Amino acid sequence: MDSESLAAAGLLAALSRTVEIFADLRHPFVRHEHISTFFPPAGVRVGIAFVLPDGREVRFEVSVAADGDVFHVEGSITADGSITADSETLLDLPRKTLPDVGAALDALDDYAGDVAEAANRTIDRLLEEIA
Repeated sequence: MDSESLAAAGLLAALSRTVEIFADLRHPFVRHEHISTFFPPAGVRVGIAFVLPDGREVRFEVSVAADGDVFHVEGSITADGSITADSETLLDLPRKTLPDVGAALDALDDYAGDVAEAANRTIDRLLEEIA
């Protein structure tokens, strides 16, 4: 297999791991849906969105994108308000710009873990604010 094929296989494996991490996130009092979107020119965002009883949507996401000879990796937690149209950033991991696909995929794994680790704690805190 050539290096580009290996990189593509590595990306597919990393995205599968990330989707699996987010698929395991659940909360007994909140409905959710999985997020998987592509964005131009060569990026993908995966995660999960929870809808709180007050209508706010809380999104847990990570993304990786190729841009020329580098890769950008990001992770965030955002809440979209139902009362106002404002979006609140609850966690914004710094954008990592990496020259190597392997390093980018390692960063994606790390960011997926960081975002998922904060998920239940964040949902519980937001539910307490409602009560």
